[in-house]
Amino acid sequence: MPSASGTNPGKLPFVVWVLAAGTFLMGTTEFLIAGLLPEMAGDLGVGVSHAGLLITAFAIGMIVGGPTMAMATLRLPQRRTLILALAVFSLGHVVAAASTSFAIVLITRFVTALATGAFWAVGFVVATAAAGPRTSTRAIGVMMGGLTLANVIGVPIGSFAGQYVGWRGPFWTLAALAGLAAAFIGRFIPPIEQRAQVSMRAEVGALRQGRLWLALAAAMLIMGGVLAAYTYITPLLTDRAGIPAGAVPLVLIVFGIGALGGTAIGGRLGDRRPMTTTLIAAAATALSLLLLIPLSANPVTATLVVFLMALTGFTVNPVVTSLAVRFAGHAPTLTSALTTSAYNTGIAAGSAIAGRAMDSSLGLTGPPLVGAVSAVLTLLPLLALAASRAPHTARILAQRTTSPHPRDDEPAQAPSQR
Repeated sequence: MPSASGTNPGKLPFVVWVLAAGTFLMGTTEFLIAGLLPEMAGDLGVGVSHAGLLITAFAIGMIVGGPTMAMATLRLPQRRTLILALAVFSLGHVVAAASTSFAIVLITRFVTALATGAFWAVGFVVATAAAGPRTSTRAIGVMMGGLTLANVIGVPIGSFAGQYVGWRGPFWTLAALAGLAAAFIGRFIPPIEQRAQVSMRAEVGALRQGRLWLALAAAMLIMGGVLAAYTYITPLLTDRAGIPAGAVPLVLIVFGIGALGGTAIGGRLGDRRPMTTTLIAAAATALSLLLLIPLSANPVTATLVVFLMALTGFTVNPVVTSLAVRFAGHAPTLTSALTTSAYNTGIAAGSAIAGRAMDSSLGLTGPPLVGAVSAVLTLLPLLALAASRAPHTARILAQRTTSPHPRDDEPAQAPSQR
């Protein structure tokens, strides 16, 4: 992909930023629904709890649909797959915005999630290939930063707009922006047909690596830990810290800023010191979640700890995602999709367990305690990765180039997997 990656050393290709814009749009639509549920429920004639199925449908589509769509589009050119995913994403929002049927909107949410999963799976592969081995983790961090930025900017703006123009307005806007993103991808990703070299057998065969599943386990556990506390952070802030309900969105913006900083730190440090970065960050996340229990009684300290748990927790994400793609060698597409599924599985499981804990005698301290346990458990697969003596490949996609600067926990030259 010469035209996409032909930049100065250390400078990311423009295509990575275009892909990050796509993840921004898709992250916005994933989390925006929570802020629009009352309006959507009233307009579509269903209860708020029933409207919550719109969130569930998207999560199921991401967990199941990501790997499925990655394999279904395996033999399509990467650029065509990305454009097709954005087109389906855009069309889904058009249909939803024009519909008065809850069932149709529910179906479009599931279909939109399928397109999102396909975009992320292929987008991660394209970004790492364009960036090259030396800056692949940074490229992943930038793409995931688009998702995080959606929480900081996209979701608040979309929710605010929805209060004034109705929930359909943000949907029409997302549809238009997705079409614009598709045009940019068609312009900045060269039409190099690389995917014909990749077979379904190779993609499935890459899953036999134990190190790959360790990376996926770490992704699931760290995201489950952070989101276990974040899902129920509002009652913790209002009932325990005494923060007014109207000020809670400001604390959530602080969380988003911390998450954005964490993805940037992980992207910067993860290329040279992946295991050191993730181990320290996971341990710091567990400590932050534990501190949230006693320090949540004060609004200032509670806000500070919310920032820290986001900063440290999201530092792990780009690193383990990049490692998973590397471990897959010549067959990274299915692995990339499974990474997205791992994150969403962690979110679903962590939130469910945290809800049970909050209903127990632990009360409001239950969710952060569940999160701390999950963050501690993240150390187990990370320590297993660090202790493993099996050489892991620094090859991205079909490239055979290795970084001239070995990482602190990698051999100077990583041989081929096969």
